[in-house]
Amino acid sequence: MFQINPASRIPLYEQIYNNIIKLASAGVMNPKDKLPAVRTLATQLGINPNTVAKAYRQLENDGYIYSTVGVGSFLSDKLSKGSALKSIALDDFKRAVINAHTYGVDYQTLVEIVDSTYKGGKADD
Repeated sequence: MFQINPASRIPLYEQIYNNIIKLASAGVMNPKDKLPAVRTLATQLGINPNTVAKAYRQLENDGYIYSTVGVGSFLSDKLSKGSALKSIALDDFKRAVINAHTYGVDYQTLVEIVDSTYKGGKADD
């Protein structure tokens, strides 16, 4: 079910994070589905349990899963089919806007880039 590539430059915890998002977006996993226990998944993947725990923590921080002590971790409603990837794209976009603002890109330039991109063009650098 979960696939990781130890040779990839993408950290293992990020690969697990992305796998869960993709499975939920594809409808393979649904809101309120229970995730495998940290140790169980770590054993299946042949990796350190801390790596799986880090992925689960990040998913929980981002609101994609929730944990109940003694019961396990479950997918939240935020990961309903189709909305998960949209949510990730919007989060990435927000981070990009914050970075652009931090480095002095003005509002109008951002608007022009978004407008040009939606029209299929390419904004000038």
